[in-house]
Amino acid sequence: MNLNEFLTVEKASECSLTIKKSKFISSVRPVSSIREAEEFINSVRKDRWNATHNVYAYCVGLGNDEIQKSSDDGEPSGTAGRPTLEVIRSMGLKNVAVVVSRYFGGTLLGASGLVRAYSQSAKIGLEKSGIIKMIRCNEYLITVDYAQLGRMEVALRNNNFLIGDVNYGEKVKMRVYAPVSEIVRFENCVKELGVDIARVDLVKTCFVKFQP
Repeated sequence: MNLNEFLTVEKASECSLTIKKSKFISSVRPVSSIREAEEFINSVRKDRWNATHNVYAYCVGLGNDEIQKSSDDGEPSGTAGRPTLEVIRSMGLKNVAVVVSRYFGGTLLGASGLVRAYSQSAKIGLEKSGIIKMIRCNEYLITVDYAQLGRMEVALRNNNFLIGDVNYGEKVKMRVYAPVSEIVRFENCVKELGVDIARVDLVKTCFVKFQP
């Protein structure tokens, strides 16, 4: 299991789907903790207090710390929460919460119909939120003279390292992100530019949306 990267959703989203007069509204949000997931679920329940059901599922954490939970919220057992969670699993997503609110339209869907409806609603919502890859990176603060800035930027971009914030003061300070699996290559990249070209300080290790 690779604990240095995972897929999640980029942003919160909401979308609706009508099946046999029942309206299904999926609400999706990226979350970083169980508390955040449950606060989101409770906020949707509060906003959609008049929904017939507020079904939810979430997946938080990585590896042995991963927690998955779902609720049918009154729908027949196994027809709503579990199918919603299964969509999250099948898409390989982590750190995400989904709530599907159903407004009953008067027509029974049956067990298989409910499974399809909740699965479809969850999938549409997750796709609308945008799927991104998060990669565990070392964040560095690089201090460089203006005269060497161009060489540094070109070298970093050519090696697919991510340049974040850049501060232009007496010297240029830039935040650079290198995947933990590529630390040696990053160090070699900087060394090849010359030992006096820059100061490189490790700030922290974190997950970032890595799009060089």
